[in-house]
Amino acid sequence: MAQRTIEDTEQGIPLRGNSFDGEEEGDSLVGRARASPQRSSLLQPLSIADINNNAPVSVLAYCMASISMTVVNKYVVSGASWNLTFFYLAAQAIICIAVITMCKQAGMIKSLTPVTLDKSKKWFPISFLLVGMIYTSTKALQYLSVPVYTIFKNLTIIAIAYGEVFLWGGEVTRMATVAFSLMVLSSVVAAWADIRNALAGNMDDDSKDAIAILNTGYMWMALNVVCTATYTLSLRKVIKKMDFKDWDTMYYNNLLTIPILIVASLLTEDWGYNNLVKNFPEEQRDRICVGIVYSGLATIFISYCSAWCIRVTSSTTYSMVGALNKLPIAISGLIFFSAPVTIGSVSAIALGFVSGIVYAFAKKWETDAKKESLPTEDDDNNGSSNSNSVRP
Repeated sequence: MAQRTIEDTEQGIPLRGNSFDGEEEGDSLVGRARASPQRSSLLQPLSIADINNNAPVSVLAYCMASISMTVVNKYVVSGASWNLTFFYLAAQAIICIAVITMCKQAGMIKSLTPVTLDKSKKWFPISFLLVGMIYTSTKALQYLSVPVYTIFKNLTIIAIAYGEVFLWGGEVTRMATVAFSLMVLSSVVAAWADIRNALAGNMDDDSKDAIAILNTGYMWMALNVVCTATYTLSLRKVIKKMDFKDWDTMYYNNLLTIPILIVASLLTEDWGYNNLVKNFPEEQRDRICVGIVYSGLATIFISYCSAWCIRVTSSTTYSMVGALNKLPIAISGLIFFSAPVTIGSVSAIALGFVSGIVYAFAKKWETDAKKESLPTEDDDNNGSSNSNSVRP
């Protein structure tokens, strides 16, 4: 639910758990003496420290967290009579705040910015935009299949990229433009496949109802693209002024959205007994409640796994994992929710997958080009080989 801001860091991963002071790499006797214990240690179970610095485990954890979050959200809001979206999001935020508070008291979170009236006033507009983003996202997921929803989420990347161009003079490279074109094409193919499947050669009442549901989903998805881009661009601007860390951002976001979501739920949603029974049918009540609790916990889990993945790999690897992860998320919709498998839907998923890969490479090459273009020496001015001046 909550967005997170993570500083891109690249950190080497030690190949051994321990180092021995005073030993030379070329000391073959020492190497032979210690070779046997090192080999035998491979057969022992991994310690917590080993797991914490294990790149494949971090990637797998991030993928599992994001896939499960999408599947659980879809399950909760897919009820035939579900109409308590504001309540659902408020429950997520409350669970998230409760867990963060317990972790802080247990010493698992070392520092957390205290809540003050001044900071809350400055951050409240961001939380308001977050409500718009998560509400439209949940409504779009309610009306669209998971594969289509995943494909259309790519359009937010385009909106954010051109928003950065407009606001901060960013640049969209040719390769990024190719990726954006593939994203748009995949969305068009996905919409065409959805509409074609809904019609199924007929124009009866059922087909018209299906088309109406799809149009509603596309409307919410379009609103979500706008809300997500607005939130992300605004967050980038405000977070620098507030000097918030990851946990601070998550804490303030969830805390300040709670009153907004509760008031919106009380004003717009039906809290009558009959409607509650429709939203929580007896045969599914326990599973829905478990899903709501898990979705709140998964909010924290995804944020932690994102930071973990970047820490033990790199920001580039994390971006690539995010692009690759769209494929299993889309496939999960085909498996768990019986989304129609057609040539159109498979083609759209493939195009969306390729567009994500192309965009990840475009960002990597853009970053590499910026690093290479930065001068690190100014020999022309002073002839010193130790000059570290860098022109702005």
